[in-house]
Amino acid sequence: MKKSRMIFCLAVIALMLQPVQLEAQQGGKISFGNLSLIPGIEMQGIYDDNIYKGNGREYALPKTSKEEEKKADLITHAKPSFALNYVMPDDILKAAALVRKGRAFSLGLDFNSDGPQRTGWGGRFNPIHTMLATGTDAVAGTQDAGKIRYADDMVSMPLQCGTQWDALGHIFYKDKMWNGYDARLVDSTGAKKNGIHKTRDRMVGRGVLLDIPRHLGGDYLEDGFGVGNAELDACAKAQGVEVRRGDFVIVRTGQMEHCLAKGDWGAYAAGDAPGLRFETCEWIHKKEIAAICFDTWGCEVRPNESTEAFQPWHWIIIPMVGITMGEIFYLKDLADDCAADKVYEFMFCGPPLPITGAVGSPINPMAIK
Repeated sequence: MKKSRMIFCLAVIALMLQPVQLEAQQGGKISFGNLSLIPGIEMQGIYDDNIYKGNGREYALPKTSKEEEKKADLITHAKPSFALNYVMPDDILKAAALVRKGRAFSLGLDFNSDGPQRTGWGGRFNPIHTMLATGTDAVAGTQDAGKIRYADDMVSMPLQCGTQWDALGHIFYKDKMWNGYDARLVDSTGAKKNGIHKTRDRMVGRGVLLDIPRHLGGDYLEDGFGVGNAELDACAKAQGVEVRRGDFVIVRTGQMEHCLAKGDWGAYAAGDAPGLRFETCEWIHKKEIAAICFDTWGCEVRPNESTEAFQPWHWIIIPMVGITMGEIFYLKDLADDCAADKVYEFMFCGPPLPITGAVGSPINPMAIK
């Protein structure tokens, strides 16, 4: 090895081994190692709970110089607006008009013991389904004293073990959550603020599918493939669909289908995966979408682009931008239909279970065309 190349390699290794302060504040910027953003997207002050009522108000922003914007890593011009507030009644009416052939697509993965929770991350496990009363009981006559024969059951599962929403109380930035609330307002009894039940009637509107691997000519994206702003825009353009304010944007990577085809989830949960790059925080914010949904465990690319935080994109999107995100969406049937008829917009409906104080919810979202 040449001496100059050896020196370069040693320098790179030294840099990699240097400790980097998590969330270092540099010139007013929030940083995760090489990933940084400028104030504008930041923890907001506390507003009243009518942020959930669709008030659609705009707020004044701190001024930022063009030079700061140029130096920063793209994140600018945030508003303390709950993203679901971008969906107005007219948007729902327009979404309903997209139903033209009367076909509904379930975007929910089956909830059973064969689900993707194989790594045990965060104590999550696959659903455990237990029968409380069965047809066997009925035929045996053990229920006859009650003058009815029936079956009944229960399920035990983490609320985020399958197709699900992340609520705004799910991720904290330091000791705060969305809307400036103290993280301690989520305690052992549940979320006193930002619970998923607040969105029970909000998850409906225009849905848009961005089928990234099909656009790029493949069946699925490789683990570690980062989807950036350019890929999102190019895919939408190629599909002839426009991403608009208040949309529920659903991104397909094909990772889930690849796992299902192999019959092996592997490290799908918390392992390496294709997903959104950190820069897409800006894209999501500027587009003023209502929600972002993925067919992966955690939406963002893994390995993460910075080692200074686990899932750094989450740290921005949920507590600062106010985006509710959907994860572990099953997209094969919808994607195949969109590719066949070249229509990538539809009515979307995916209400959460209104579990009071929950920070997530299992769902069976629907795309209706």
